[in-house]
Amino acid sequence: MPRIHFQQQLAELKDKILAMAALAQQSVESAVDAYLQRDKGLCKYVKQNEAAINTAQRELDEMAYELLAKEQPMAIDLRFILAVIKINGDLERIGDQSMGVVRRTKEILEAEDVDLPVDFAAMGEFSGRMIRTAVQALLEGDARLADSVREMDDEIDRMNRRAHADLLRLIQEKPRYTQQSINGILVARNLERIADHASNIATDVIFWIRGADVRHQLSMSMD
Repeated sequence: MPRIHFQQQLAELKDKILAMAALAQQSVESAVDAYLQRDKGLCKYVKQNEAAINTAQRELDEMAYELLAKEQPMAIDLRFILAVIKINGDLERIGDQSMGVVRRTKEILEAEDVDLPVDFAAMGEFSGRMIRTAVQALLEGDARLADSVREMDDEIDRMNRRAHADLLRLIQEKPRYTQQSINGILVARNLERIADHASNIATDVIFWIRGADVRHQLSMSMD
């Protein structure tokens, strides 16, 4: 019976991290829409969502640490709880980065609306896809799917570098759009960092399933 109860608690922990992931994903999508549409209502929604994410993070951490202390799990169950704690932190930081997009949005609400040479919708969609795939890997316990998320990170890095270069060029050519361009650079960086956190989540899924620390493998293979 104690073992069955422990497995039920692990299942509840998994449900909680998946619910938190859904909140983080909604924050990213809404923040990008707020920026593209200059929508104050969506900015407010993202802020409310961040508060919910922060509350969920505290509750989830408390539950995970209690399981570690009381159950003293071994092997794959221990790795799962440790992975959840780390994933929890990355999801909270995804919420923070979404708020970063909102802050950039608020700064340009009164500025001239400029069609910047960056496809922010595509960057947001790509970052969101990385989160969805990482969460699916967690749900299904699929290390190969998690591997695919880590491989996607190079593309969002490329998109961010191109956005940075194109917006710096716009500042040089049309200095009156400097504020909007700098905001765009910061938004692109927020989206790239969101993708980094999705990659971290995938790395933690791999750790849970394979018992392998792969944090530096991609960077080492590129040297």
